[in-house]
This record gives sequence, structure tokens and C-alpha cells, in this order.
Amino acid sequence: MSGCCDSDCGLQPVQQRQRTTLRAVLAINAVMFVVIVIGALYARSSALLADSLDNFGDALTYALSLYAVSRGATVKAKVALFKGVLILLAACAVAGQIIYRLSVPSVPVFELMGLFSVLALLANSLCLYLLWRHRHEDVNMSSVWECSRNDIAANISVFLAAGGVWLTGSGWPDIVVALALVLLLLRSAWRVISSAWRELQQAGTG
Repeated sequence: MSGCCDSDCGLQPVQQRQRTTLRAVLAINAVMFVVIVIGALYARSSALLADSLDNFGDALTYALSLYAVSRGATVKAKVALFKGVLILLAACAVAGQIIYRLSVPSVPVFELMGLFSVLALLANSLCLYLLWRHRHEDVNMSSVWECSRNDIAANISVFLAAGGVWLTGSGWPDIVVALALVLLLLRSAWRVISSAWRELQQAGTG
């Protein structure tokens, strides 16, 4: 006789695939956080710093998602809610950095911005590819997919900001892109938090 019921046996392969994918993207984002934050500090770029904080938030997100893989719907929804709060905090951190750059103006090093944004784009494209098949499996993996998709938009934006700094010789393109990333993070936080909240309400009334 089987040691698990049919539904559990059906879920186990899916959960194992989710764990494998989450471990891979967690490692990628942890490494990229260190690499990009060093690049951001040397380049004096708010947009690149926003990108590095996004990688740090993603690493925490993937770690939490890994924990939630085999848990119930309520736990997954709570983890997704916490991830939404992390995205919101990242938006606030970038907004604070923008205020600092406005009070202490500087021109970022566009060569470093471009180089590190391309490195981040390659790494996050790999993450997006790995997460693609999991994007509709549950609220946990859906929120992970949301984070990864944001990363691609952020990387492209930073690369464009580097071009803008090169063309204008000023730090304004960096500031403008950083502001756009704040709005992107706020939108993502709203979507993840509202989705998780709906899941919690359904679990409470189910």
C-alpha cells in the first residue's frame, strides 16, 4: 500500500521541482547582490543601488519561498504577504537614496553602471527562465515570479540610465530611473500584498 495519499503523491514531485528551482535562484541572487552593491558604490548610482537592494530582497524572498513550498495555503499566503512588505521596504530605501542624491549631487560612472546592469540582466534572465514554469502553480511561486519579472525591467532601466548619463553628462537620468523603479516596486508590492490578503481571507472562510 502506498505510504501517501494520491494528492500528496501528486504534490511531492511539484514541490521538489520548486525547491530545486528556488535553491538555484537564491544562490544567483545572493551572489549578484554582493557584486551589484559593490558596483553601485563605485559607480555612485542610485539606480544601480536600487537594483542591488532588489537582489537582496529577492534572495530573502526565495529563502522564504523555499520554506513555504511544502506548507499549506495559509502559510504560503502569509509568506507572500511578508514578501510584499519586503518589496515595499525596498521602495522606501531607494526613495531615501534618491533624496540623499538630490541633496548631495554627483555624476555616476556610466561605464560601471552599464557593465553591472548587463551582468545583472544576464543573471536575472536565467532566474526568469528557471521560474517560468512555476509562475501559475500557487501564490508562493506566483509572488516569486513577480519579483523576477521586476528584476528584468529594473536591469534594462539601469542600462538605459547609464546611456542617459553618458549623453547628458549629468546624474539626472540616474535619478529619473531610480524614481521609476520606486514606482515599479510600489506597484509590485501592492499586487503581491493584495493577492496574499485575498488568499488569507479565503483560507479563513474556507
